[in-house]
Amino acid sequence: MRIGIDVGGSHVGLGLIDKNGKLILKEEIDYNRRQQDMSNIVLETIIELINKIISENKIKKEEIESIGLAFPGTVSETAVIKAENLGIENLEIVKTLKKHFNVSIHLENDAKCAAIAEKKFGSLKQYDDAIFLIIGTGVGGAVYLNGNLLRPKRYSGFEVGHMVINKDGIKCNCGRRGCFETCCSMRRLKEKIKNEFNLDTIDGIKIREFMEQNKNNQKLNGILDEYTQDLETGIANLINIFEPQVISIGGSFGHYDILLKKLRDKINEKTELYNKEQIPEIVIANLKNDAGMIGAAMI
Repeated sequence: MRIGIDVGGSHVGLGLIDKNGKLILKEEIDYNRRQQDMSNIVLETIIELINKIISENKIKKEEIESIGLAFPGTVSETAVIKAENLGIENLEIVKTLKKHFNVSIHLENDAKCAAIAEKKFGSLKQYDDAIFLIIGTGVGGAVYLNGNLLRPKRYSGFEVGHMVINKDGIKCNCGRRGCFETCCSMRRLKEKIKNEFNLDTIDGIKIREFMEQNKNNQKLNGILDEYTQDLETGIANLINIFEPQVISIGGSFGHYDILLKKLRDKINEKTELYNKEQIPEIVIANLKNDAGMIGAAMI
């Protein structure tokens, strides 16, 4: 069996995966503290979670075939080059984990891992040309062309979250202004709703409930319209470059049906701006938040 680790902005998820990509069990753990450089905290959390799964399920270490890591940001085969939303740079994560676990360890960008899982088992399975977007704490992406995952020779590439869509916009953690993710991450949207309505939380479930209960609120609809307009702008750039058959969206965005409907409406309102015969389907990732873990186990 294989272990798939999905590192997020607020927690780490672990999945135990069989050779057919089936999720046998999973567990998540939040970071117990935060600091500017999260390197040690992330490493400690991963090690703690792996040991917990092995111990509680009486798994022999020799039964673990490999460990796959899905990590946000720019990565090489062995190191996290830069993960802006975690404040991490040049973390030799594979080398460090090998001191604790004597198995094959693989590292890949989280959006690419999720895309691999969706292509093999989920929403991208029947398409050759596809874009996968992961919208959560940040915005990440991956592209399939002619059935092949787009892979640069250097690093992980395809950092769509740092495509500038408003040059006078909010300053991003990467240093630029108006990056796609400063406008369209779910964290930014939840923070805006919290601040505009004086809510006491940005908990995803509570924010979703608030949105559902206030569908006719003019102020809320204005916020959601602005958000989906920015999202359509970023997606339009990707459509015009790659001409995908489908765009699949994962991350916490997938839990908000109201946003998906508004996004589809925005794109359909502007069909004249696209190749009318090639407007892609917009779908939600089938594997939801499990995609990163499953894809990580498959690399």
